[in-house]
Amino acid sequence: MPLLDKISWPIVVLLCLTLGLAPFVPEPHIWEKLKMLVAGELHRPVDLFDLLYHSLPWLLALAKAVRGWRQS
Repeated sequence: MPLLDKISWPIVVLLCLTLGLAPFVPEPHIWEKLKMLVAGELHRPVDLFDLLYHSLPWLLALAKAVRGWRQS
């Protein structure tokens, strides 16, 4: 994927640390949504969208890492 190769690692890390973890207090939002998912409490569409929105930077980092690992 040429688009994935064009995104630099510092940008991906910055996205993970900001969008992927925000808001930080009282706990990272992605962590709260993952706990809700495991507990079976993630039912509202806004919660599902929120989980997807905050997990996108992490999925991008995973895809970029797997692609880099396979190319080497």
